[in-house]
Amino acid sequence: MSQVLFSTWQGELIDNRGKPKEEWEETKFKLPLEYDSGTPSRAFIGWDGVAIFDENIDAVKLACEYAHQYQKYSEACGRCAPGRWGGRILYDLLDKIARGEGSFDDIEHLQEISKTMMQTSKCEIGRTVPKPLLDLMEHYKEQFDVCILEQKKSHEYDKDTKYIAKITAPCMDMCPSHVDIPAYIEGVRDMEFTNSLKATRQTMPLAHTCGRVCPHPCEDACRRANLDEPISIMELKRLGADYETDHNLQWLHPQEPKPPRNDGKKVAIVGAGPAGLTAAYYLGLEGIAVDIFEELPVLGGEVAVGVPQYRMPIEKYNKDIELVTSLPTVNVYTNHKVDAKRLKELDAEYDAVLLAFGTRLSKKVRAKNEREEIKGYWGAISMLDKVNLWNKYKIGSPASEDLKDKVVVCVGGGFTSMDVVRCAVREGAKKVIMLYRRDEKTIIRNTTYEEYHEAVEEGVEFIFHSAVEEIIDENDVLKKLKVNRFELVPDPNGGRPQLVKIEGADFEIECDFLIPAVSQSADLSILPEEWNIELTSWNTILTNGRDYMSSRPGLFAAGDCEYGPMTIVNAVGQAKRAASVISRYIYDGKVSLTDEEIMEDHLKRLGVYNKNEKITGWMPGIPREVSEKLSVDERKTNNLEVNLGFTGEQAIAEAERCMRCYYIAMVAV
Repeated sequence: MSQVLFSTWQGELIDNRGKPKEEWEETKFKLPLEYDSGTPSRAFIGWDGVAIFDENIDAVKLACEYAHQYQKYSEACGRCAPGRWGGRILYDLLDKIARGEGSFDDIEHLQEISKTMMQTSKCEIGRTVPKPLLDLMEHYKEQFDVCILEQKKSHEYDKDTKYIAKITAPCMDMCPSHVDIPAYIEGVRDMEFTNSLKATRQTMPLAHTCGRVCPHPCEDACRRANLDEPISIMELKRLGADYETDHNLQWLHPQEPKPPRNDGKKVAIVGAGPAGLTAAYYLGLEGIAVDIFEELPVLGGEVAVGVPQYRMPIEKYNKDIELVTSLPTVNVYTNHKVDAKRLKELDAEYDAVLLAFGTRLSKKVRAKNEREEIKGYWGAISMLDKVNLWNKYKIGSPASEDLKDKVVVCVGGGFTSMDVVRCAVREGAKKVIMLYRRDEKTIIRNTTYEEYHEAVEEGVEFIFHSAVEEIIDENDVLKKLKVNRFELVPDPNGGRPQLVKIEGADFEIECDFLIPAVSQSADLSILPEEWNIELTSWNTILTNGRDYMSSRPGLFAAGDCEYGPMTIVNAVGQAKRAASVISRYIYDGKVSLTDEEIMEDHLKRLGVYNKNEKITGWMPGIPREVSEKLSVDERKTNNLEVNLGFTGEQAIAEAERCMRCYYIAMVAV
């Protein structure tokens, strides 16, 4: 809750003009009252209304500037007459009024054009831009009247008020990497696959990867879901990347890579997983020298050695990696472990250091007699390392030598545990069981419906509301597990239901392997003790979550070591922001965000997607396309890619379901 002078945001009319401060009504929305630290916002205007924070705001100039932002967009788009010509008319008439040359006929014309655009524009940006303009003309009518009656400029027309605008969409806002999703879908729809890929790589270099293993939170914010089903956003992403590699095209960068700066500035990155690769890519595009230090013998981090081949073919991931390493300023060093001593050397040698290492320590299940020396107790990270190093690189030996014809029990409920059980099936295990404390709905939310459904098809047995109480061994050889059952008991006070053990419902499972995959932690022994780096309560490196610098100047952190185990798209989003901050920090010694990044944060807090919105103007009931998958018999004994992707016809049909839900948001400061 916060106080605003005036707001029409999402239909919530608040008008505190002329009221004593103590009587002001509060808004329920997280509107950007402060643009940046120490810089108050004067107004916020966007697709769902307008909010005024400063009683001296020039509402006419505000409307004019918002229309100007849309005109620039509509001129570049030009896909429909109401949007393109309407944008020009809106701006021309509002500017005419703002400079003191308008008439009341212009107001009437503005209202007519606005209503036409809201009814006939092809996409949401044309339909929504007039909304706040109509609000301003209605509720700040006296300012428009003065400009017209007295034929004088609006009171801030020639002043230097700063207006910062950003184009967004519900899916873009929900994506941690803020990928321009409507643009890459449009590229698929128009069969301009290079345009699709270029749009993706503006903020996401790992297009092959996130087109296959992203949990697609963007689909939870797809406005199409308010009509029928969300767009299959993730699966459309891979098409541009596959087109590039299948046709042996030169690397398509979002911008021409700048030549090496050769100014002596350089950045060290610890870890060559998604976060490290992403930061290196965007720094490399700027011509900044980057050295990546990786402990493993291969590049790619947990996606390489943790995510199985059947989900993320290494030949595809390697293309994303090659995109990064092809930049002339990016150098990589594998088999290079960075400890506290080495980190101090990097800190002294480089202008900035980004810690981007993962969480590779498996946490325990907290059962009685839980000991790593028990034969058959196998941490998830170690198990997946063995599986993937052999299947992808022929390093080590096959995990089937250990798992064939064995009974495997995994404890967990996330992506890692799902990888464990599905790999165990492929390595020839006789029986595979996953124990999870919560329910089926939660495990789907933690992973994806597809991942859970495919595991069930492959024969994995899921036992919900269960947990291991005791590990039973004979002479340090695992024999069986004592398992407790739980039930969800509603909270009488209306809070979250509690898991309560069911007395007398314990059971035993005879097994050969117990693989804990409840979570992972970071090895923070890399941090010199004397630095006293601040940590979170989760024992990760503390940053403010905006610029990703740690408590030590020049030492940044992104990805798992900053937040804990996270998705690839989250790690990429953090690293992209960190690279941006570092690119300025190494020259001016200051941490700062761009206007684009500040607006991203404001919109994230406000929320762009409205799940209660009623969609009109689109035909409902067009089914979501479903890509072909390998049948169970074809896939469960090998590591062939399970998801075969869309056919060309399916891809175009699915892309045509996109409603192109762009919006414009603007802040006056």
